[in-house]
Amino acid sequence: MTDQPSNREHRDHMRYDAYARHHGEQGSTELIAAATVIVLRDTAEGLETLMLHKNSKIAFGGMWVFPGGRIDDADEVLDEDGHTDELATAAAAAVREAAEEASVTVDPDEMVWFARWIPPPVMPKRFATFFFAARLNGDAGAVAIDDGEITDHEWMRPADAMARRDAGGIELAPPTWVTLNQLTRYTDVDGALADMEATEPAFYETHMARTDDGPVAMWEGDSGYEANDPTLHGARHRLTMVEDRYRFEDDRS
Repeated sequence: MTDQPSNREHRDHMRYDAYARHHGEQGSTELIAAATVIVLRDTAEGLETLMLHKNSKIAFGGMWVFPGGRIDDADEVLDEDGHTDELATAAAAAVREAAEEASVTVDPDEMVWFARWIPPPVMPKRFATFFFAARLNGDAGAVAIDDGEITDHEWMRPADAMARRDAGGIELAPPTWVTLNQLTRYTDVDGALADMEATEPAFYETHMARTDDGPVAMWEGDSGYEANDPTLHGARHRLTMVEDRYRFEDDRS
């Protein structure tokens, strides 16, 4: 029987400590514009989302993620005045990444922008990412990966993905976990997209700190957010990355 790591040795602690060392040596890195799309489908067992397994040698290596990546110059969409349309450009990048990473087609006109994530300064690579959601356009069996940047794929029910993380079977970054947690509210794709369309997109500029339980990601509305101090008493809007169970708290809901 394999011994389980202590809280001080668990994967999120070790990852955060590596990030902190890099930040102490190199300082904060520039933000990289990026976009991702949560591809959804209905099944007899409920709503499922397409998850991709990242190659361990690249950013977010070894984690399960949604299709997405950095925004390229070729993705640029101009508005009527000839200026960059930031949202349309991000949507174009999300469509391209879904096709490149998984051979999946989504309709940019039917995608819903529902969140934007800004990583904490401690991260060595900081992808400022637009999060879109879309229904799968086509055959789910047509998903294909390149076995390069992406090494595996799987359709997962959101609650199942979270349970597998808790059991140590897969790794999830905080934005992925929070998005999956949001998706557990919905029973079908129509309901998910309608609710996201009717709700103002959420903005998550993350502050992160270390605690004995695990790293804590905090967002606006948390009492410890401005001071970057998770020990402060008061309102909560955070994710505590305990080894065997991530704990999300949001007093605003």
